[in-house]
Amino acid sequence: MKIQMFAGRPMAASMLAAVSIALLATTAIPAHAQQRSSAAASVGNNDLGGVVRSAKGPEAGVWVIAETTDTPTRLTKIVVTDDRGRYLVPDLPKGNYQVWVRGYGLIDSVKIPVTLGQTNLGKTLDLTAVPAPTPAAAAQYYPPIYWFSLLSVPAKTEFPIDQIKSQGEWLNTVKSGACQSCHALGTPGTRTISKRLGTFKDSADAWAERLTAGSASAFMARDITKLGTQRALELFGKWTDKIAGGELPFVTPSRPEGIARNVVVTEWEWSEPTAYLHDEVATDRWDPSVNAKGKLYGSTEDSTDFMPVLDPVASADSGVQIPVRDPNTPNVTARPHGFSPSWGPNAIWNSQTITHNPMMDEKGRIWLTSQIRPPANPDWCKAGSSQPSAKAFPINLSNRNIAMYDPPSQKFTLLSTCFPTHHLAFSRDHDRLFFSAGVVGPAVLGWLDVKKFEQTKDEEASQAWTPFIVDTSGDGKRGDYVEPDKPVEPGKDKRIAVNEYAIAVSPSDGAVWGTVIGYPGAIVRTVLGTNPIETALSEIYEPPLPGYGPRGGDIDADGVYWAALASGHVGSFDRRKCKVLNGPTATGQHCPEGWTLYQLPGPQMRDVKDAGSAEASYYVWVDWFNTFGLGKNVPIIMGNLNSSIFALVDGKLINFTVPYPMGFFPKNVDGRIDDASTGWKGNGLWTTYGTRAMFHLEGGTANRPRAVRLQLRPDPLAH
Repeated sequence: MKIQMFAGRPMAASMLAAVSIALLATTAIPAHAQQRSSAAASVGNNDLGGVVRSAKGPEAGVWVIAETTDTPTRLTKIVVTDDRGRYLVPDLPKGNYQVWVRGYGLIDSVKIPVTLGQTNLGKTLDLTAVPAPTPAAAAQYYPPIYWFSLLSVPAKTEFPIDQIKSQGEWLNTVKSGACQSCHALGTPGTRTISKRLGTFKDSADAWAERLTAGSASAFMARDITKLGTQRALELFGKWTDKIAGGELPFVTPSRPEGIARNVVVTEWEWSEPTAYLHDEVATDRWDPSVNAKGKLYGSTEDSTDFMPVLDPVASADSGVQIPVRDPNTPNVTARPHGFSPSWGPNAIWNSQTITHNPMMDEKGRIWLTSQIRPPANPDWCKAGSSQPSAKAFPINLSNRNIAMYDPPSQKFTLLSTCFPTHHLAFSRDHDRLFFSAGVVGPAVLGWLDVKKFEQTKDEEASQAWTPFIVDTSGDGKRGDYVEPDKPVEPGKDKRIAVNEYAIAVSPSDGAVWGTVIGYPGAIVRTVLGTNPIETALSEIYEPPLPGYGPRGGDIDADGVYWAALASGHVGSFDRRKCKVLNGPTATGQHCPEGWTLYQLPGPQMRDVKDAGSAEASYYVWVDWFNTFGLGKNVPIIMGNLNSSIFALVDGKLINFTVPYPMGFFPKNVDGRIDDASTGWKGNGLWTTYGTRAMFHLEGGTANRPRAVRLQLRPDPLAH
């Protein structure tokens, strides 16, 4: 194992002896991507440009925000000033805008009204930045991680607490293993207790009530038990008490520097204020030119059955209702919910489909993991069936199935699956569509033979699945196996009871990879073989400390797997470095040499001594085709608590922040090429505010979710 550190405390001497450490800096950039500064800020047609100054002079590395409601849906563009305080916002549709400055060390400037488009000429507008009068005023603009890191964490000596065995296990839960897989802690709505919640004896009681609020109360009640309920309530109460008493973050963020100043962020509102935009899809994973300049499609999971649709060319949003096959399909309205300080006593979510993740195929069709019926499986999935996979490994329940939407015909096709569906990924030729089961499931890898289904329309015959069997016999093939609760036996393989969360198909060899959530968690590789139901073999690899807690991940073109870790790292795993690949010891901890850990930006939790960051990164996506402009095969890591995405180039992390509205929370990205002939304007990354609670962010209940495009210019003043 190799560890590369971004920032944080030194590691113990024993660990230092075993690993090599490289210090990364958030402003470090690759040599081939250095920022260059134009000689002058020329303002072209439909552009807005000028200089940002304060009483101290030009302000470098601050954001200029231009926003209009004259488009069919609210449109926002954000750029960063160069080293001389100059800015240029390119390609603004005509309309009336509010323009202002935001930056670390500042408070927002007065919003200046500007009208563009009447003469088809751009405008020059110099802006005045306003230095923050106090540290407290400045801190209101910091990303959530700076506030979250104030949370006290039980000391290692306190464990075990209830069933929690270690500090790392506790941190995994409070970070991306549970709590912050849904929303960030440290946003305005989470670091304070609303008076509308009621009056309580102390803040621990207030937090107990808070966890019953809203439509996600069942999940919060479940997850607080994984933290030691009373101890966790005390710590959360102490956290909000300290902030209410004036405590401020102990670290201040740095302004964007270098290539991070070249980004252009465009945002469009879509869906409803109560919606939860888990994911979006803009193109085909295997060909980013598919659906060029086309519409985006979102998944709203528990919140609504209307799939949001965004036309970025027209800046217009709409929605399509996703159907169910059985009217008795459960609705989330049946879940318990409590009084919400934001929305009152009524449930704000209404969904039967609980659509989780969309993926686009080579024809521009949208495939979704979606509930279409009650969870009980039909008989052909169960024991006694002649369906080949069911005969080998029967399944009784499935929480989600498949919905496919064809935009030209505006029609849905619904498919019932025996295996549960969560995330999904196509094979290179689009013949197979693979599915993860999510956090809870029957411990199988499932897939749909897409071509067979198109030819036969037979959903039963077109699907298959396999349990995860590890070659502990070491003979290179699948044979008799022992069950997960049994020890390894000589000459036999072993089934592992894991459910994959993320899922990806390797461009290098077609192997299917996925993550296993938990502490320490794991990644799993599966090769199907010639007759997958009988020949599929899997390998499992656990991240070595100080890394733990995989959430989302992706595979690069060389077959190296990248995983977002709750420890505050992104981990890469190169199977080619492994000394052991199978045999009786190949049960998870057998290849630490395959791992490299890169520490993510931001402070570590104040009470945590281990290397890492307070960051709770949700997912990793690898840019196979240079859609962002940093090169091919670049890992893009979600910076959920930094309000950012990170790019790892030549071993160095670059931090691209989305500063407005505060609390950007990306679940994943995809990259699309709209027009390769237009340079940076024809490429971009697409994502969405993926939080369950937009009303926790700046703007409160007035917020609607936002789709976000990030584009990378050659310099901060490029048209």
